[in-house]
Amino acid sequence: MRRKRLGHSLVTVTALGFGASSIGNLSRAVSDEDAARVVEAAWTAGIRYFDTAPHYGLGLAERRLGMLLSGVPRDEFTLSTKVGRVLVDDPSGDGKQDPEGFHVPATARRVWDLSAAGVRRSLDDSLRRLGFDRIDIALIHDPEEGGLAAALDQAYPALHELREQRVIGAIGVGSKRWQVLERFVSETAIDAVMLAGRYTLLEQPALDDLLPACVDRGVSVLNAGVFNSGLLSTASPHTDRRYEYGEAPEGKVLRAERIAEICRQHGTSLPAAALTFAGAHPAVATVVLGTARAEHLRMNAELASVPPPPEFWKELVAEGLLHPSAPVPRAIRMVRQTAAPIASATRRNTRFPRASR
Repeated sequence: MRRKRLGHSLVTVTALGFGASSIGNLSRAVSDEDAARVVEAAWTAGIRYFDTAPHYGLGLAERRLGMLLSGVPRDEFTLSTKVGRVLVDDPSGDGKQDPEGFHVPATARRVWDLSAAGVRRSLDDSLRRLGFDRIDIALIHDPEEGGLAAALDQAYPALHELREQRVIGAIGVGSKRWQVLERFVSETAIDAVMLAGRYTLLEQPALDDLLPACVDRGVSVLNAGVFNSGLLSTASPHTDRRYEYGEAPEGKVLRAERIAEICRQHGTSLPAAALTFAGAHPAVATVVLGTARAEHLRMNAELASVPPPPEFWKELVAEGLLHPSAPVPRAIRMVRQTAAPIASATRRNTRFPRASR
């Protein structure tokens, strides 16, 4: 699988990445065995970029990901986590469930801290949970929620200093608000932005301003949420599919249904079109996949390498379903994998199969 460098850094990411919110029990509980299977499936597919955050399952995603990757050479994969929310023990939450959508006990609480000291504490805590000696990419997580001024004036300078000291290889910001990301692109020297759900086959609000700014400034895009939380994840979207982690509005469902119909007419599927489109813009370095099911991961990795025919994109534009200046996709280049069975993906001495070179 091809790799791209992030911004002006030396850090590289594969064309597909794995987002670990799902193995932090987002929306539903996931067993250790299922978490192991999906991470192994990602590795076998050639994915070498893994993203996580303290927010995901109150640290569960970091602990699981660290354990599951502990048996492979650290230099063979790229790892990102996030700062902004610091986890604080909360004994009073014992017996309750986390109120922010993760199926985990609320034995800790999230505290916003975008100070320089908070950034360093968050990274130190993440390293302990992950069990590694370094993080390749550090992203400020949802700065508009934690305090945009503090993110710009305190968190960013702290990350900039850590990058200068080579403690971190690359720095950036993650948000679903493209306007916030554009401000960081324009006012700072970040390497990457993680854009969540704002450049997808369903909608492209980031296309006119944010993505051209990224190209001009040499900032890479980590494109996440490319199924819009589920609405584009099946060949036939319907009203019980989620959008933005909630109920899908009727207008969005109707739009997705029409795109799906055009997909069928051109011998492709809605997930395949969504995946290939998400990685087509020259600013996009990787498309981040988030799933807790190994079979879905394998299927999506296959779909991402087979774009729809050119006529498909022309018809979408003609019907007003796609921005006319949106770049159309080409296939993601894959390499053949050599897959040897592993004894147990839940053990710390796991050896995932390596891609042939």
